[in-house]
Amino acid sequence: MTDMIRRTLLAAACLLAAQAADAGAIDKLHQFLESTRTVRADFAQTVVAKNGRQAQTSSGVMMFSRPDKFRWQIKKPYSQLLVGDGEKVWIHDPELRQVTVRNTGTAIGGTPAALLAGGDSAIERNFTLREAGDHDGLEWLEAIPKVQDSGFEKVRLGFANKDLMAMELFDSLGQTTLLRFAHLERNPPLAPSLFRFVPPANTDVIGE
Repeated sequence: MTDMIRRTLLAAACLLAAQAADAGAIDKLHQFLESTRTVRADFAQTVVAKNGRQAQTSSGVMMFSRPDKFRWQIKKPYSQLLVGDGEKVWIHDPELRQVTVRNTGTAIGGTPAALLAGGDSAIERNFTLREAGDHDGLEWLEAIPKVQDSGFEKVRLGFANKDLMAMELFDSLGQTTLLRFAHLERNPPLAPSLFRFVPPANTDVIGE
């Protein structure tokens, strides 16, 4: 799996928004899991290299349906689609006419997906959570994975009032992925077909 696909999977798997009563960021995360089944939001993503140089920006739309289903559509500067159907994760690159497929457990098991796709017990089992204070007008939560081979060092979630507005993912290569969400909808109706993927004709399929 390439670094770009890994970063996008991590981001796609963590995608989301929470609306809860005023509380600490950890409480807001738990309340989100209890009250939110689906999410739709626009996103802007920036990947910053270890040396601090802005390496790559992208934008698009993400959707999420608990448990374990998501759709992450990059629209700019190029088209790429990630679909998690609960069993498989599909990454479609139209320009390359290529689809990469992984089992859900292989692709996102032990990754930030467990923060939002699983229940409270999964979070406490897989992550160490701590309050990270206020800055940039947001209230932050930090999640550190308990496994050593997850591909990232920590994830930060930033809340404003009742919404999750930002995420920051720090990977094991020293790169940081910054996500900002806009036009967020909590519990919108989402068609099941959005979380299914059939490889187009004349497309190479790589993986499991």
